[in-house]
Amino acid sequence: MEFSWQEIIFSFLGGLGLFLFGLKFMSDGLQSVAGNRMRTILEQGTKSPIRGVFTGMLVTGLIQSSSATTVLTVGLVNAELLTLRQAIGVIMGANIGTTITAYLIGFNLKEYALPIIALGVLLFMFAKNKRLQLVGQAVFGFGLLFFGLTIMGHGMKPLKDLPFFINLMMSIDNNAIFGVLIGAVFTAIVQSSSATIGVLQELAYQGAVAYKQAVPILFGDNIGTTITALLAAIGTGAAAKRTALTHFIFNMLGTIIFLPLFILGIFEKIVVLFTNYFFTLIPGFAGTWDTLNIKLQIAQTHAVFNISNTLLQLPLVGLLAFIVTKLIPEDKTEDEVVEFKPKYIDRIFLSNPPVALAQAYRETLRMAELAVQAFNNAVEYFETRDQKLHQKGMALEETVDNLEREITDYVVLASEKRLSKEDSNRAYIILQSLNDIERIADHSENIIDQADYATKYNVNFSGEAQKELSNIIDMTKETLRLAFRALEKNDKDLARKVMQNERMVEKLQAEYRKAHIRRLNERVCNGNNGAVFLDLLSNIKRINEHCRNIAGYVLDEVA
Repeated sequence: MEFSWQEIIFSFLGGLGLFLFGLKFMSDGLQSVAGNRMRTILEQGTKSPIRGVFTGMLVTGLIQSSSATTVLTVGLVNAELLTLRQAIGVIMGANIGTTITAYLIGFNLKEYALPIIALGVLLFMFAKNKRLQLVGQAVFGFGLLFFGLTIMGHGMKPLKDLPFFINLMMSIDNNAIFGVLIGAVFTAIVQSSSATIGVLQELAYQGAVAYKQAVPILFGDNIGTTITALLAAIGTGAAAKRTALTHFIFNMLGTIIFLPLFILGIFEKIVVLFTNYFFTLIPGFAGTWDTLNIKLQIAQTHAVFNISNTLLQLPLVGLLAFIVTKLIPEDKTEDEVVEFKPKYIDRIFLSNPPVALAQAYRETLRMAELAVQAFNNAVEYFETRDQKLHQKGMALEETVDNLEREITDYVVLASEKRLSKEDSNRAYIILQSLNDIERIADHSENIIDQADYATKYNVNFSGEAQKELSNIIDMTKETLRLAFRALEKNDKDLARKVMQNERMVEKLQAEYRKAHIRRLNERVCNGNNGAVFLDLLSNIKRINEHCRNIAGYVLDEVA
């Protein structure tokens, strides 16, 4: 029998390309539909490792990508929004959740690939509703996945009669570890265990790979998929690196435990028993191992492996956390620079714009808190002239400046993909608010400069002037609190209160300017006193105006 190497290679590569693109397109669409809820589910559903397992299963089942779930988890740990113990539970659950893709492939929907693609294109191209378009994207990706499998299957069919391939598979019979290496390397290259397991299922369906040859490769696929999280952890903090390493250790230990059991024939019996007793839950099947096609047998083996591995290692979460903590010690320089660096934004999240923008919003609120600190610190420095407060004020202003640049660049990158109306509004509010928050910190720095000027020229205010300053400062503190609370909660009532406060401060500023000019005319204070007092009023007025601007963005979004 003659083989066309060109046809085999082209069909395999083209089919794999369509499969990978379809899988990513589907996952991106599902992630966009899920939006920021994914992050919320992960944060709120991980109080204990057991809850974390179910949360990881749920999120991965929703977005059909364990890599996306794991990478998101690494990012949340790096942002200190999840602990290492919580993350370990999520990773275990993600491994179980990803088995759904293998089941979907096992149901042999290839003959429906073209109508599924057609439906997806119709929704994606012509639906007016943005969410419906994203659903269309997911459906189109789902159909393309199966179409890619069809092309791959056609190309790989001759492999079962090819001596080189037969010998390669027979070597796995003699050395299961070789099969594990094949699976690990192939998955590390394509960075998708769903893709490599799909290829494995198709090879088995075409008769090129026997079940006993497929299982070691399957174990290797589970090891190879950890490369995505390991790559994502590069450049992150110690906690995120530990999370990624835990994913690798968890999957590696699973293979070390279950590969010998498979070689001894024990694991296969466990899978068969599990299938015969529990597979009746799936409609349309008699509930025995023999009723399943080879694709579903591989999917079932994949599921039993991940469930069993989780059940075995879940009680050892504390031990796993201890091991990776010892292997990756805390970076001693981290605490010294954390204040100046972004805490919540991470390039890891950019693959999911709704989550990335939610994190940018969080970072913006953190920047706002630092701007409030800058104002309070500046006022206290004006009153005490404590040099430690001067240094702190300069550091706060520098941090706010840095965060403005970092967040702006990040939001621009996150906005490169198509955004929903809600996410577009969020991006707009962030970008508009950043400048106002940064200017609040600038005006706080100006107050510190005025304090230095007052020290140099021995400026002292009269009791009346001090009372006026105290009054307008207290009102400004309240306005700042309300403005950033309105921004955080998207609260239009608080935003309107900010507008009222700003108008009141404007009236007070005009009133106090007149009073101070009167005191100058009455020679109660001198020119230096007057210059400092009026500059302070001017900076305080500007801070309130920036609060008004922020409230305006909230009201515009709600309107």
